[in-house]
Amino acid sequence: MNIGQAAKASGVSAKMIRYYEGIGLIPPAARSEAGYRCYTQQDAHTLRFIRRSRDLGFTVEQIAELLLLWRDGERASADVKRVALAHVAELEDRISGLQAMARTLRDLASSCHGNDRPDCPIIEELAEPVGAGKVSATAASPRRTPRFGTDTPASPRARRSLQRKG
Repeated sequence: MNIGQAAKASGVSAKMIRYYEGIGLIPPAARSEAGYRCYTQQDAHTLRFIRRSRDLGFTVEQIAELLLLWRDGERASADVKRVALAHVAELEDRISGLQAMARTLRDLASSCHGNDRPDCPIIEELAEPVGAGKVSATAASPRRTPRFGTDTPASPRARRSLQRKG
């Protein structure tokens, strides 16, 4: 099947399929004589696995690890559970941060008169220097930028490392 058919069969856009191929999450597709990508039913199944994982909010790195575990017929289910529970903890941390932001915004909104006057405690708080007001006290922690191809399980170096551990 071509990339459009694989996209339709998996629910993953052609652009994302090319992206996943580019970062090493999926292997490069076979090519036709004309140079078009050719996908198998197994490729579509893998893409559906990735799609379901993304729908649950797993990161690309976590999906790469889950794919390795999925393909390993001798995996320990404890390893899969570890990845899932780590993700649950990350989601709960994110939820906690969002709830803190909502509380802060609710407090700011309650202090605003909401009338025709230009005075607005919400705008005043947002205009404060970082670290000086309520907003910075509840801001989410900075996110680590993933380094695809160097420290992800999809990278050859990480795959070798995982193989040595197993």
